[in-house]
Amino acid sequence: MPSCGRAPPRARSSFRYGAARCGAYESSRMDGPRPGRGDERQESMAKPLEGIRVLDATVWFQGPVCAQYLADMGAEVIHVERPVTGDQARGVRSIAAVPVADWNQYFLAVNRNKKSLAVDLKKDEGRELVHGLVKKSDVFLWNQGLESLPGLGLDYATLSALNPGLIYATNSGYGTAGSVNKPSFDMTVQALTGIMARLGEPGEPPIYLGLGAGDAFGGLMGALGIALALYHRDRTGQGQAIDASLYGAQLFLAAPSLQPYLATGKEEYGLQQARAKTRNPLWNRYRAADAWLSLCAENTDASWQALMGCGDDAALAEDPQFQSPAGRRENSEALVARLDAFFAGADAGDWANRLNAAGLPAAKVDLYRDIAEDEHAWANGYFSRVDCAEAGGEVAIRGLPVGLGRTPGSVETLGLELGQDTEMLLFEVLGLDWDRIGELKEMGVIP
Repeated sequence: MPSCGRAPPRARSSFRYGAARCGAYESSRMDGPRPGRGDERQESMAKPLEGIRVLDATVWFQGPVCAQYLADMGAEVIHVERPVTGDQARGVRSIAAVPVADWNQYFLAVNRNKKSLAVDLKKDEGRELVHGLVKKSDVFLWNQGLESLPGLGLDYATLSALNPGLIYATNSGYGTAGSVNKPSFDMTVQALTGIMARLGEPGEPPIYLGLGAGDAFGGLMGALGIALALYHRDRTGQGQAIDASLYGAQLFLAAPSLQPYLATGKEEYGLQQARAKTRNPLWNRYRAADAWLSLCAENTDASWQALMGCGDDAALAEDPQFQSPAGRRENSEALVARLDAFFAGADAGDWANRLNAAGLPAAKVDLYRDIAEDEHAWANGYFSRVDCAEAGGEVAIRGLPVGLGRTPGSVETLGLELGQDTEMLLFEVLGLDWDRIGELKEMGVIP
C-alpha cells in the first residue's frame, strides 16, 4: 500500500514522564491564551504529548482511533502489526459492500501520524522485540481479545515487570470484570446497550446510530484514560492498567435517556418516541419545503408567541387549544399536524434564520454534502486536507475535535505502508545492528 503524505520524521524528545519530571506544573498552568484555534497557535508548534511513545497493537477501529487521538497530539505511536497481512483494516475498501473511495480511507485516516512496525508475535524472537520496545515506551495499547494476552507474553504482569511505569491500556468489548463472552462490534453493542431500541418511530425497526459511532467514542474514552494515567504517573512515577470498553463507552453515550430511566424506572425513557405524539411539539422535527428542520424550544407562552410571529397563520396562532403549555402538551398530535403544514411553506434554511432571529434555537437538518462545505468546520480544523499518494493528490479527512491554543495537534501523515518503519525502529530504538536485523528477516520474524 503506498504511503500517504509522509512528512520528515521529527526528532524524538528526550523528555520523559515520570516521578523525576521537573517544571511540569509551572509549564502547564493555564495563564496563557485559552484553548482555541486562533492566532495564538503561532507562538509554539510543540504538541502536548511529544516525548510519549505508544505501542499500538490494535486492529480495526476502536483501538486504532484511540491511538490516533494520541498521535494527533504529538505522541510517537508505533502501530504493531502482523507481517504480510497487517491490521485487518488494511483490506477494507468498502462499507456495507459499497466501495466508498479510490483510497482506503477506513485504515489510512485512523492510522494517521503513526509509524508501522511489522513483527510476528507468535515467534519468541518477535515477542522479545516487543518486550524490548515496552522497556522504552510509555503506553502499551491492545484490543484483540484479552484472553490471548498471556500466551503472547503481553499480559499486564509480564509487561509491568519489564517497565513499572508503563500505562497498560486495553480497549475491551465489555470490560475486564465478569465473564461476558459476546461479539463486540459497534453495531452489536449498540443493540445490547439500549441505544438501538431507543431510536426510531414506535413499531418501526430499531435504528443503528451510524457506522463506528460507538467505536470512535470508545477510542476517545480510551485516550482520556491514558492521559489521566500519564498524569498520575507524572506525580507518582507509577504505571497502571486501564480499560475503556466499547460497552461502557456506549452506556455513557446513552446517558441523556439512560440516566432518567435509572432514576425513575420509567420505561418511556428507553422506548422509541413518536414524532407526532411528542410531549413538547416545540421541541421536534418538521419537514420544510426542501428539507427537515429541527426546532428546540421550551414549551412556554413566550416561545409560542415567538414562533407564531415567524409565520403567517392567524388561525393557528389563535386556536384556543394551543394557547397554554398544558394545551399544547395535551393536544400535541393535533399541533404537530398543524405545524407540519405551517413549516411546509418555506425552505428549512429560511425557517432556521427566522426562528433564530426570534430567539428560538433551530437548524436545518444537513446532509454530509452540506457539512463538507461548511466553512466553520474547516476554520476550526474539524476537517483537514492531506496529501495521499494512493489517491494521487490531496484528500479531505476528518480533523481534530479538540483545539489547543499553545500546543495544537495536527495531521502530518496518513497510515503508512505495512512495516515501513520496522528496520529503523529496531536500529534506532533497540540498538540492533544490521546483521541481527537481517537474521530476523530471514527467520520471518519481521518482513
